[in-house]
Amino acid sequence: MFSYNLNKEFRSRLELVKNEIDTVLLNQEDVNVRPEGYIHLYGVAQNCAMLAIKRCLDVEICTIIGLLHDIYIYKEGNEKEHAMFGSIVAENILRDLEMFSEDEIEIVKTAIIHHSDRVTKHDKYSELLKDADVLQNSLYLKKFDLKNKKRIKKVFKESGMKTRFKELAREFVKTESRNFKIEGIEKPFNK
Repeated sequence: MFSYNLNKEFRSRLELVKNEIDTVLLNQEDVNVRPEGYIHLYGVAQNCAMLAIKRCLDVEICTIIGLLHDIYIYKEGNEKEHAMFGSIVAENILRDLEMFSEDEIEIVKTAIIHHSDRVTKHDKYSELLKDADVLQNSLYLKKFDLKNKKRIKKVFKESGMKTRFKELAREFVKTESRNFKIEGIEKPFNK
């Protein structure tokens, strides 16, 4: 089992959380899942940081939320109820580090619990995580869920990116998806 040995006094909170993530990913038994985990968790974390700056939220906490949001999937290899179980894993990590206030832990836990519920509107940190996750999935995985169309468009607009859903959708249809292909997606995304 791989583990980082770090002296907490000389490391930032964010760096310590990154080390926890790296340890989980390096201990992931399926070596094919490791790169996906790095790309997804660090990608969502980066999106969280960018959106936190735009929305005047705590950049460090938002980045940590992004890093930890799918930790249960990569630690246990199970997606079922990963938001709920992931919030527990995240809470344990933050408590073990002994560097986070109760309010900060609650913000992180709440955002992780709510991140898979894209329909219900929640607090600003939960909404930021949902937006960052959808953005990462749409840009990197080219994973389009028509239920997230409004959210994706809103995040693109907020980020100052030109929404090219027609081109993105065509590219998605051309590439092989792990789960499915959406044919005729150009029309729904241009409405």
